[in-house]
Amino acid sequence: MTTTDKQNTEYVVLVDEHDNPTGLMEKMAAHDGPHLHRAFSVFLFNSKGEMLLQQRAASKYHSPLLWTNTCCSHPRQGESVMEAATRRLQEEMGMQCKLEEKFTFIYMAKVGNSLTEHEFDHVLTGTSDDTPQINTDEVESYKYMTIDEIETEMEIHPETFTEWFKIAFAELRKHV
Repeated sequence: MTTTDKQNTEYVVLVDEHDNPTGLMEKMAAHDGPHLHRAFSVFLFNSKGEMLLQQRAASKYHSPLLWTNTCCSHPRQGESVMEAATRRLQEEMGMQCKLEEKFTFIYMAKVGNSLTEHEFDHVLTGTSDDTPQINTDEVESYKYMTIDEIETEMEIHPETFTEWFKIAFAELRKHV
């Protein structure tokens, strides 16, 4: 079985708390469960140390128009986290750069529309000064912010950020 079928249904890799695969599930069903599944979050920085944030497209089925990390998604069955992160960075932001996996963690967060993310998240970072070429099906806009600016903005307007970004950003601050 592949992670997409003839109707373009997307599947996620279900995992246990040690990231061992336990099966596949249709993406929407996994977020309706919630069921623990493998995911990744990419955080890109420019040479000034500013983080590249994306604003999710208005058409996204959850968390539309909220600000989040550079890109995030789910590896397909048989695809490594690094391969998936590289693929999605190109698909969403039109960018390529060397990525490095920094750490993993598990989280659960309500994301709207009665959906919940329950993910074993692999966090990757990279550095690039390339100009993003955004895919408007995925991304509404982008901006660079310093870590201090992000922290201040999240304190003042937490509702403008995705729930998983708030969690992943705090983890990033602990580990990097």
